[in-house]
Amino acid sequence: MKKKVLSATLALSMTASMVAGTSVFAEEEDHVIKVGAVCAMTGGSAVYGEGAQNAIDMAVEEINASDSEYKIEIVNGGKVADDAKDAKQAVNAYNSLKAEDPEAIVGSFFSAVTLPMAELAAEDDMLLLATGATNVKVTEIGPTIFRNCFIDPFQGEMAAKFASEKGFTKAFVIYAKDDDYSNGLKDAFVESAEAEGIEVAGVAECTTTDTDFTAQATNAVASEADFVFYPCFLDTVPLLVQQVRDAGFEGAIMGGDGWDGADTTGLEDYFTDCYFTNHYSSEDTAPAVQEFVSKYTEKYGDETLNACAALYYDAMYMLVQAAENGGGSDTASLVEGMTGMKFSGVAGDIYLDENNNAIKPVVVNTYEDGQIKWLETISPEE
Repeated sequence: MKKKVLSATLALSMTASMVAGTSVFAEEEDHVIKVGAVCAMTGGSAVYGEGAQNAIDMAVEEINASDSEYKIEIVNGGKVADDAKDAKQAVNAYNSLKAEDPEAIVGSFFSAVTLPMAELAAEDDMLLLATGATNVKVTEIGPTIFRNCFIDPFQGEMAAKFASEKGFTKAFVIYAKDDDYSNGLKDAFVESAEAEGIEVAGVAECTTTDTDFTAQATNAVASEADFVFYPCFLDTVPLLVQQVRDAGFEGAIMGGDGWDGADTTGLEDYFTDCYFTNHYSSEDTAPAVQEFVSKYTEKYGDETLNACAALYYDAMYMLVQAAENGGGSDTASLVEGMTGMKFSGVAGDIYLDENNNAIKPVVVNTYEDGQIKWLETISPEE
């Protein structure tokens, strides 16, 4: 690992060597940030991992070809380590990357797999930059843990605010009891909905592997709710939406950023009046967004052009800015440079607060003919 300063012992040793007619030099800053990256590369959420890999490749190519003082090297042969959206595999991925002595680790997109990695990173004094892990507990684990996404309390608050502004008065919640992300977002929404004057007519459980939502859908309809909140990931979203609609529910259905990339093929009509909060929109007219979208689609097409890709892309540039702020590419300098950072990227303008959480706008997307469409952006101060 790189060292910024000489220890007193090394300084004395260096002096003695020079007296003896030799010279000893401290390891110099090489201006290369060694980075490990983790995401789901296999399984039902592999679309996120593919987007992450593409975005990292693109960002690193741009940075290393630029006149930036700092360059990036992705360990693990340039490949994103696979967490398979599984906590045990995420720990294995972290340990395999840690063995290559990175200065920072980026990931993951999921709270359930990021939480155990954050525990290890805190023990190792390793900088972990979470990308998409919205559970509030992630950054509470240690001072070297950061994130470039919003947290669930804010996302849940904005979902409830959106429902209230649209005139919905009664909500039914369906969440995955075996998922940290789903639990955190459910709790945040329920609390905020009640504060907004929305009645929570019922809360039903499912698991991340369920395919039959008949009971939950029936209960949602029976509750006479006009709004269903489903804070789960994209692989089960089409099943849930279809079965709730088939049960006779005609109101709005909304989820969180985990909906991004859900397959609506053949269900285009079912997704009418569906919404989800997200970290960015590819329809944003900001120059940074349009440049990213243009470059990404030219290289990789648009099938994996999701918020995950945008967040991993931004993460690479945040590490470069952290090195510039902290004056070095070693972990301690990166942590110093990341603390309190203000950053403008594809996923918006962010400020890292005293808890290392990103204060940033939230996007609300809807669907038209099954295609994701930007609806509005809500800023923290609004």
